[in-house]
Amino acid sequence: MSHQVTIQPSGHQFTVQNGETVLEAALRDNFALPYGCRNGACGACKGKILEGSVDYGDHQEGTLTDADKAKGLALFCTAQPLSDLVIEAKEISAAKDIPVKTLPCRVERMESLAPDVMALWLKLPSNERLQFLPGQYLDFLLKDGQKRSFSLANTPEEDHLLELHIRHVPGGFFTDQVFGAMKVKDILRINGPLGSFFLRESDKPAIFLAGGTGFAPIKSILSHAFHHKLERQMILYWGAKARVDLYQAALPDAWAREHDHFSFIPVLSEPGPEDHWAGRTGYVHQAILADFPDLSGYEVYACGAPPMIDAARRDFMAQGLPEDAFFADAFAYQTPG
Repeated sequence: MSHQVTIQPSGHQFTVQNGETVLEAALRDNFALPYGCRNGACGACKGKILEGSVDYGDHQEGTLTDADKAKGLALFCTAQPLSDLVIEAKEISAAKDIPVKTLPCRVERMESLAPDVMALWLKLPSNERLQFLPGQYLDFLLKDGQKRSFSLANTPEEDHLLELHIRHVPGGFFTDQVFGAMKVKDILRINGPLGSFFLRESDKPAIFLAGGTGFAPIKSILSHAFHHKLERQMILYWGAKARVDLYQAALPDAWAREHDHFSFIPVLSEPGPEDHWAGRTGYVHQAILADFPDLSGYEVYACGAPPMIDAARRDFMAQGLPEDAFFADAFAYQTPG
């Protein structure tokens, strides 16, 4: 049996299906309520039941006490409605609403995506989840006090493991470790989520510009958008040197076949004879300039190396893109010295 939940003070409503928790149903319908562990241990999702009743579910007694319940409080990650509900909860509308955490993690899986690109999947402690907006990144906290930043490629709906795409920078202290000494079950420390690179609410068509592993946060954004059946017009331009560098091109190819409102245009700057490339060539941001002589009615989301971001920002604005419609995440690759 399903039940309707109304969130106050926003007035938003969603339906909880049989067997679902309040939090699961809210996230499914794209209402971002706060959460941490998603298993009744941390209390980050605690909110008030204004009307109706719930089964409180399995939780740690210290996280939700009898006194809390007497005040009408519940943990939305474990509570299941027994009736229609009116709840009081703060909805997350921007990155500033999400707490930044420092957490240990374990390398759960490693996979080579290209000769110089490694995918890492990280597992957090069993009582922790990392809430984030698609497009955000995290920092690895290294023993010498340095940090290395990498974007999350998974979506919030699939947060049991954190997925990162790491490009090898020869001589780079951290990426040399990833491609050399790092192994499954290694323990690392992370801090996040960080950054303001996420999809804004808008009716404007969105152009995504990815350079190399800049595909990672855009993969998160687009996967999330398709999961929630966002019908906004979207187009992805992914630039790389050679075909092998488009390491997950089959995914946006599939998206383009499945969604009429999405297009994918790969662009190679230095295709070799072995690529048998009949597609677009040159600099990827120039392909966008050629296709969109007037960018005044668009939003652009760009992720890649700083020179690409800088050139795109300058040239797109010269072609009519409003300054407040350009959102970017520049990867500053760090090498020795």
